[in-house]
Amino acid sequence: MADLIRGLPADEAQAVLRFAPQSASEPVGKVLASAIANAEHNDKLDRESLVVERVWVDEGPTLKRIRPRGFGRAFRVTKRTSHITVVVAENSGASSKTKERTR
Repeated sequence: MADLIRGLPADEAQAVLRFAPQSASEPVGKVLASAIANAEHNDKLDRESLVVERVWVDEGPTLKRIRPRGFGRAFRVTKRTSHITVVVAENSGASSKTKERTR
């Protein structure tokens, strides 16, 4: 999902994520929406001039659970998580203000 929206204008990236069939598009879309809102509110940047500068997904903590199986055995289930980072920047060439949002 990160490769789909990297380098796109922020509004276009949101539209791509909204109609993408992958299940990962929802959490990436939420982080992108948060980054856009933070850039608008905190840095007073214009929404139309924002582009997705960088996106990456790192491995988060893994939750280990045990599931009972037959004959008294136990089966380990790992529930993997991730850290999504989206950096949006203003598209104007001279001033390069960035706003980063990590979840």
